[in-house]
Amino acid sequence: MTDKGWQSSADRDALLERALMLKNIRAFFDARGVIEVETPLLSHHRTTDPHLDSLSSRFRDQDCYLNTSPEYAMKRLLAQLQQPIYQVCKAFRDDELGQYHNPEFSMLEWYRPGFDMFALMDELSELVSAVISSKLGSMMPVDGAGLDIVPQRYTYLQAFERFVGINPHTVTAEECFQLAREKNIEIPQGLTSADKRDDWLDWLLTQAILPAFNKTGFTYLYDYPASQCSLAKVIEDQQAWPVAKRFELYFGETELANGFHELTDADEQLRRFEQENTVRRQQGKAVAQIDKHLIDALRSGLPECSGVALGLDRLLMVKLSSKSIHEVLAFTWDRA
Repeated sequence: MTDKGWQSSADRDALLERALMLKNIRAFFDARGVIEVETPLLSHHRTTDPHLDSLSSRFRDQDCYLNTSPEYAMKRLLAQLQQPIYQVCKAFRDDELGQYHNPEFSMLEWYRPGFDMFALMDELSELVSAVISSKLGSMMPVDGAGLDIVPQRYTYLQAFERFVGINPHTVTAEECFQLAREKNIEIPQGLTSADKRDDWLDWLLTQAILPAFNKTGFTYLYDYPASQCSLAKVIEDQQAWPVAKRFELYFGETELANGFHELTDADEQLRRFEQENTVRRQQGKAVAQIDKHLIDALRSGLPECSGVALGLDRLLMVKLSSKSIHEVLAFTWDRA
């Protein structure tokens, strides 16, 4: 019997749907005057994010790394061009493999000067609707196959108050631990009441909040605690809680996109990178050399803007009702 491992993981229809998705994305941004850019996939810098690990390589006896996202290089271009840009590219993350993960995956990232977080959320919804509603052989939208295209929206505070009954801005790690026990939420090995509050909030989010989201629809979660700011601005909300102007888009429990009202303060960004490196050191991970090119770009003047990264493989999974990322990739890691 002939080994069929040489064939695509995805079937013909899925490959054609991917081509249509890419065509629609480019038409979407072309109609809005957003220019397409390309940036290097190979970088001198690994990510400082403690939750991610970069794939490493070598060039002329120099260590180099495949980008976990094109964000830093795109912000350097944005500081120079001062106009909206987008990119469709591959991104790479070490030790990510499973139903929704492949070490190499497709990402769409774009930046909108003059947009606040909510304007970008609106545009993201329009793009998702355009992709989900298109059909092969036509650029015209059709019925969304029973999906609820209009997303629900919750602040991080609203979601925690509604689904687990706590205020994430004031709760302690000990209180999270007790809540998990009271609600019979499985507590993973190694997570104790002495751990950081954010570790507990992340666990409660995945175990009690995301499962409560609309299983056949889209949901935005936004205004994260300031301690989870990543690369977002931090402001006070209407209740005077410091919140990160950050949002995530989910379909059911699956994260599709992560966006920010972008931080433009170079000194604050440098401080956050150094803090992330401290966490990496505490976790026994390799410390990253900070990308000074990005810091210099921020000092030169990044425009007030919002940006978002969207996982295209997962979006295609939503459109095709796929159960595994293997069904939408030409060649998965085991066939690469």
